[in-house]
Amino acid sequence: MRTTGLKRSLAALAALAVVSGCTANAVDARGRKPPVSIEGSAGARGKDDGKAASPSKDGGGPSGSAGAGKDGGKPAAEPAEVLWSRGDRGDDIRRAQARLHQVAWLITPPTGTYDARTVAAVKGFQGKRGLPRTGDLDTVTWQRLRRMTHEPAAWELYPYGGQPAAKPDPRCMTGRVLCISKTSRTLRWMVDGRTVSKMDVRFGSQYTPTREGVFSVYFKSRHHVSTIYHTSMPYAMFFSGGQAVHYSSDFAARGYYGASHGCVNVRDEGKVAALFAQVRTGDKVVVYW
Repeated sequence: MRTTGLKRSLAALAALAVVSGCTANAVDARGRKPPVSIEGSAGARGKDDGKAASPSKDGGGPSGSAGAGKDGGKPAAEPAEVLWSRGDRGDDIRRAQARLHQVAWLITPPTGTYDARTVAAVKGFQGKRGLPRTGDLDTVTWQRLRRMTHEPAAWELYPYGGQPAAKPDPRCMTGRVLCISKTSRTLRWMVDGRTVSKMDVRFGSQYTPTREGVFSVYFKSRHHVSTIYHTSMPYAMFFSGGQAVHYSSDFAARGYYGASHGCVNVRDEGKVAALFAQVRTGDKVVVYW
């Protein structure tokens, strides 16, 4: 009897060590290790050479024809068409802001609102390239910005969360489920097909990926501390080895410019605290794309 009890105690200690191995991991928002140095400043040129825009084929550029000048010499420049300006809102504004962020003219994350910071960023971008400093995103400015940048990825549009939740996986539609989408980076807490709450989440990097599949919560720890990394993992709900859903102060501070060592990080402490109170041991966990 004493031997059996000793074996059980050793097994329990080993299991606790396994579930204590997840914490924040310093990587970029794509889940990759950051470069040694970061180039660019508020006046970064990016891929552009800083010269004024060249004429466009349709005459929309700064050298587009608007008829001959008074002296019958060079034609006057046709005014560029304004696409977006201060006060505008929407996904187009969010994408433009993400591109301005890529070339380090807009430091704050995209909001979808053309605000004073966006006006200042556009003015700086225009002035650096010899364009009229209007602060409006016109056709010429937009063409130049597009040539210097790439199409923003989802994480660039929502670097600090707020992305609309993806459609629930079919495996989430019955029972009590933590339904976690890697595509939208969101967690739905669902009961019998009904969404009770939603929250932004972050995953492991490409070197320590969060596992995908169907699991169940097998251990909960309100004030958990990783025995490997010695970091806090509040409201931890373990579902696969050392991987757990838990609150992350690093996620709250840095957004998707960091990653975990495989855990599912939640940035809203109030939401994960309420979730922790409702989730039971044995509840299903679905992690999917």
